[in-house]
Amino acid sequence: MHIGAWMTSEGSYDFCVWAPFADDVKLEVLDDVPGLIPMQSIDGGYRCVRGLPVPPGTRYRYVLNDELTRPDPASHFQPEGVHGPSACVDHVSFPWTDAAFRPVPLSDLILYELHVGTFTPEGTFDGAIARLDDLTVLGVTAVELMPVAQFPGNRNWGYDGVYPFAVQNSYGGPDGLKRFVNACHERGLSVILDVVYNHLGPEGNYLRDFGPYFTDRYKTAWGEAVNFDGPFSDHVRRFFFQNALHWIGNHHVDGLRLDATHAIFDRRPDPFLRELSRVVHRFGERNGRAVYLFPESNLNDPRLVRSVELGGMGLDCVWNDDFHHAVHTRLTGEREGYYIDYGDPDHLAKVLGHGFAYEGEYSRFRKRSHGARAKDLPGQAFLVSIQNHDQIGNRLNGERLSSLTSFEGLKVAAGLMLLSPYVPMLFMGEEYGETHPFLYFTSHGDPELTHAVRSGRKEEFQEFGWESEPPDPDALETFIRSRISWDDRLKDPHVRLLAFYKELIRLRKTCAPLKVLDKSATQVHNVPMQDVLLMTRSAAGESCLILFNLSSETRRVQLDWKVDEQVWEKILDSADDLWNGPGSILPERLSGVVPLTALSVAVYFRRVHMP
Repeated sequence: MHIGAWMTSEGSYDFCVWAPFADDVKLEVLDDVPGLIPMQSIDGGYRCVRGLPVPPGTRYRYVLNDELTRPDPASHFQPEGVHGPSACVDHVSFPWTDAAFRPVPLSDLILYELHVGTFTPEGTFDGAIARLDDLTVLGVTAVELMPVAQFPGNRNWGYDGVYPFAVQNSYGGPDGLKRFVNACHERGLSVILDVVYNHLGPEGNYLRDFGPYFTDRYKTAWGEAVNFDGPFSDHVRRFFFQNALHWIGNHHVDGLRLDATHAIFDRRPDPFLRELSRVVHRFGERNGRAVYLFPESNLNDPRLVRSVELGGMGLDCVWNDDFHHAVHTRLTGEREGYYIDYGDPDHLAKVLGHGFAYEGEYSRFRKRSHGARAKDLPGQAFLVSIQNHDQIGNRLNGERLSSLTSFEGLKVAAGLMLLSPYVPMLFMGEEYGETHPFLYFTSHGDPELTHAVRSGRKEEFQEFGWESEPPDPDALETFIRSRISWDDRLKDPHVRLLAFYKELIRLRKTCAPLKVLDKSATQVHNVPMQDVLLMTRSAAGESCLILFNLSSETRRVQLDWKVDEQVWEKILDSADDLWNGPGSILPERLSGVVPLTALSVAVYFRRVHMP
């Protein structure tokens, strides 16, 4: 049973809504032949109208008990915004050309996170399509879209969405998203879509008028928790299962990023996330395509990506905030807020070798032990980044890493991410050192809500000790300042950083030890008192030695093995003039003592020995 308005094979529409507590529900058609149509009651509290001969684009609403007139909770399009009527969408006639496309394997994914509204001056899917060739030249293999479900107003991060099935009207609506996905697939790029299943935004959220979608048994930081385990929760879960399949089936996306799964509360023996994994992966298997699920979580819980057979949820690749925090604190020196837990040289070494820095150790920030052991998980089970929307936008002034460390530091950070044995994700503009901030912005229509958002942002920053006023989230200027500046990528030093990113990605794709995400073949050594990390990665009889100098001084490092018995060739040094560095001091072939330029990353390669 499909909820929402779905086109039938005859070209008519079926309408179905879940309203278990309503005595009477009518479908109000606003176009074509306007009128009120009684809806038939069926098992489970659903109301339906079958085979209504209306054209695509027809606007409609539901009338509950002759009192409340509301848009469809499962609306696929809200052309007039969150308070306007819903519209019928044709998912049959779009001219897809991606039948032969298949996503690359999970271990080959290199993601590029973007926000549609600030990625281009147009702020639309069509505007983003015009920039896709830049991403293919860069070498990434997938685009991750921040949420596009309909939110209030024309500018928002997307986490205030209130129609989980509808594509934001100001971005280009459902056809705009389809054009974008099709264009990505034509270029060999996968598309991962960020979805929010832990809460809905406040403005335009009418789900509670239809049924018990929410619960007061749990609380989230952003609003009411979704009812995944209480009375009537079977139908709530079905709503979100259908939502996942809607994006994958109707819009051809290749995976979903699941926002803040730590705020999805569910005590049932078969949790929502595990069932979602089954539903999505079975759909992919039936259709002969891989579909990925990327849970975001701050719990350091390896069960999210462990197999169901081992008691896990069976999801694919978990966001690893520890990686970001360990890199960020080493390069910026920041220790406020949750960064108090990081900065120890061993944290970064552990993250690179294990996955998580905290696997049950005591957390000063949380004032308790945190995380669980994850060394057994493969490298492709972790997604890592050095910048993303959260870690930039949730700063007082939205500073990117380019404003917090030097040009040489940016290259070291890029090397840590792209040479790691994990799935990497770039944030839009990172590849050339974008300097514009990425700020938090909204355009709510409710003045009281706007005031509450401003106050809430101030409170969030208290733990970091930031005392100045944050930019006004509702101001148009805040949004405009967050747009990336494409012209900068053609100027020095940005063009050099862009070239460096391209070379790191090329090495990752072509060098076997860097391509194979095998943690068991990754060794990491923290050189005491030197602020230097040595990492070796091996595969197919070949090895890479990667040297990171995270200090502000040149270091001379004594290697622990007899390098004269092995042939190690230098294939990258961030200090080279080519990358706008201070000049390389490394030898072309390794010797026992290696001089490392301050804030640099270098890669040596050892070919398989042939007798």
